[in-house]
Amino acid sequence: MSLPTLPRKKGNMDSDISPADEKLKTQSEGASGSIELISHSMDNNGPMFVSSITKDEPIVTRKELWSYYLYYNGDNGVGPLGYSMTLFQSLAFSAGYDPARGPGSSCNGDGSSGNCVLPWAGGTKSVSSVVLIANGISFAIMTMIFTTIGSAADYGTFGRWLLLVITVICWAAQFAEMTPSRWPLAMALYMIGFISYGATLVFYAAIFPRLARNTKHTRTLLTKYESGEITKEEYEVEGSLEKNRISNISTAHSNIGYIATLCLNLSILLPLASNAKVNNYTLVLTNAYWVVTGIWWFIFQQPRPGPALPKGEHYITIGWKQLWAASKQYKQLPYTFIYLFAFFLLADGLNTTGTLISICQNDKFSFSFLQNTYLGLAQAITSTMSTLGFWYFQRHFKISTKKMFVVTNVVTILIPFWGMLGIWTSKIGFHNVWEFWAYNVVFGLFQAPYYAFAQTMMAELTPPGFDNMFFGLFGLSNRASSMIGPNVIQAIIDKSGSNWMGFPFLFALCFAASLVIWFFIDIEKGRRDAIVWADGVRKKADLASQITS
Repeated sequence: MSLPTLPRKKGNMDSDISPADEKLKTQSEGASGSIELISHSMDNNGPMFVSSITKDEPIVTRKELWSYYLYYNGDNGVGPLGYSMTLFQSLAFSAGYDPARGPGSSCNGDGSSGNCVLPWAGGTKSVSSVVLIANGISFAIMTMIFTTIGSAADYGTFGRWLLLVITVICWAAQFAEMTPSRWPLAMALYMIGFISYGATLVFYAAIFPRLARNTKHTRTLLTKYESGEITKEEYEVEGSLEKNRISNISTAHSNIGYIATLCLNLSILLPLASNAKVNNYTLVLTNAYWVVTGIWWFIFQQPRPGPALPKGEHYITIGWKQLWAASKQYKQLPYTFIYLFAFFLLADGLNTTGTLISICQNDKFSFSFLQNTYLGLAQAITSTMSTLGFWYFQRHFKISTKKMFVVTNVVTILIPFWGMLGIWTSKIGFHNVWEFWAYNVVFGLFQAPYYAFAQTMMAELTPPGFDNMFFGLFGLSNRASSMIGPNVIQAIIDKSGSNWMGFPFLFALCFAASLVIWFFIDIEKGRRDAIVWADGVRKKADLASQITS
């Protein structure tokens, strides 16, 4: 798809970095470090990296910011992440049979063994394994998307159109789930919706650093810092809090949307409980809510186009070239890449843990949309309270992003640990109804802020002007990393015959990743390294434009 780009004026690269960032750069490294950085990012064919920051970007308006929040209000995951998986798993379970009694038997009849398998590639797979395989394939496709076109979103208006296209694809997949009656079709539609949903989260998140640096408050802070009214430390702390403000409020809106969607769904689930199509109607209503709240972002978003695509490059290939070039910058951006690696492991562990618990939960509640709605409400209400509560606590005491993130990491580790206990006893370890209620409440209280702080951590470590490029890598860590966990867990489940045998691997994964984040990442140094790197690339691009002019 060929999209329009705006030409870049010559000589505006130096003006893209503020005097404030120039001060931080000077305090972080000497001139020799910058020269070395520039030489590493040079290429015989011109700049490999081009900043997406342009001169005189418009200040964020109230309508624009609220439309940004409303998009996430609708993009809350109830449909593509919750109901779609339940519908797919339910159809697969109905089509499966008990391996102890042979083909044609029911998985939930009297005397069933508790196991359920489907014909798969000349053999059989448990329903749990098939769901995990679908997730693994979906995450692999996300990997291709983020690596191929993630960086391209920094050029011209490609990022703006990209979010619109993948949003429409997700909407279409959700509406199409009105009709599937066989599990393979439900699996295909679930995967399309899940892949496009994951992509919307990544490219939506990539917008927020640019919004944060263009709010009226941030611009005022910059003016005060340049005039000497506030110190470097005050500028950094307040700038970080502004990023956290937008991140936390948008996350809170996602949870508010989660509550609103689930409450609306009860208006269908309760009166139409005996209708065979009630689950499909619920999916349509869920998706319609997102359409109504999400469309406004594409109307009120102000133009902040990036530079034109470099001559001789293509939107499909530039992402791979920049990914390769970016991987060589780990010496200049050590903390950014350590975080990406650690988050790769942490996200894999958390995402797969959530999928495994959802499988156990669906089994426990017989794939009931109504029960899942009640559980979802418990999670959504506590998520909204905790996101706003964590933000208030952080703002009041001016606590760093990393310290807040560490608190959520502890619970991330404890969740698979609790599931692991279910290997040895049925009294605890996600065997009982009360545990799934407790899980959804605890997840809401501590894991909803996890998403907000993880995103802000990435924003702190991202070079200014390279948001889509590095958030594409972040998306690779956050979503695409999980093509590993589901495949490992489904193999464990197939071999052991028990869903609970997957929890020890997930506990080890989350614990190892958290240790790296706690002890090997320095946010302050990482932020300054990112500014130095971005400034070096801008100067290199200026030099190249002067040579060719």
